[in-house]
Amino acid sequence: MSVLSPRSPAELAFTDIRYSKDGWVATVTIDRPQAYNAYTAATLRELAEAFRDASRDDHIALVVLTGAGESAFCTGGDVKEYATEYTRRPRDYWKYMGLFVECLDALRNIGKPTIARVNGMAVGGGNEFNLACDLAIAAEHARFRQVGVQVGSVAAGGATQWLPIVIGDRRARQMLMLCEWVDAPKALEWGLVNEVVPAAELDAAVGRLAAKLVDTFPECMRYTKQQTNFWKDLAWTMTAGHARDWLALHFAALEPFEGMTAFAKKRKADRVGVRERAASGGSSEFVWGPHVRTCGACGAEGLPEAFAFCGQCGAPVRPSGRDPR
Repeated sequence: MSVLSPRSPAELAFTDIRYSKDGWVATVTIDRPQAYNAYTAATLRELAEAFRDASRDDHIALVVLTGAGESAFCTGGDVKEYATEYTRRPRDYWKYMGLFVECLDALRNIGKPTIARVNGMAVGGGNEFNLACDLAIAAEHARFRQVGVQVGSVAAGGATQWLPIVIGDRRARQMLMLCEWVDAPKALEWGLVNEVVPAAELDAAVGRLAAKLVDTFPECMRYTKQQTNFWKDLAWTMTAGHARDWLALHFAALEPFEGMTAFAKKRKADRVGVRERAASGGSSEFVWGPHVRTCGACGAEGLPEAFAFCGQCGAPVRPSGRDPR
């Protein structure tokens, strides 16, 4: 078998997604309904491989992306994974975002039209997957939201780059800065989706659109997609690498620790408290203040400013931070 040959969905043996081929249509379904179809690093790897396979398959004319169940299309990255993994090892977030960039690139450069079948909530990276698709049809109960500035992150995985292009600058800022829900009718009015239908008619609407896309010349379609990707590609390639590095560094800071820990514990994040720290002259960057103290008893250096006792030997640490050795 050539390395360019497509494979059967069964052969790929995915666990986080469902991948099927029916006629000219490949359907990729994020299958984590217990987590509202949030994706992990493993999910991203499977999605990218499904997109690459569909790209190589001449029997496939288009790809439909959706989520399992009726509640969620995709609610972005699994914040519990963020809280337990990347706030502890920020360097691993850089690796994780490499998978995310690779996945979105595989979707955008698939060479065939893509349809977001939005069957429920599209939140954070879920809405970024919606934006990465060429066309979108939403059920009437679908809702859209960006949440970065409320959980200690920045929606630079496509939203900051593509929302201004798709829905306009003011509306993009409204979604990104206020983190408010956008319902399906407003999403249609803004141009975030192409069509809104009752949930019971979603598959039929996707089928009608798919039939129209199949009845086109494939090479002309591929180049049409490439040309219309220009502005998205420009914004993405100019910013994605920078965002990857900045976000990885930021995961060592107070904001993601507080925002994502609060989300995982289902409590309200103390966002105003972070502001108050800075306004009162304290540290809004470090969980326990900058690492400026030295223990006079054991000589341990780099102790957080707020520590009253040495984390190495347990001895009291002087408030001045200038402890004699």
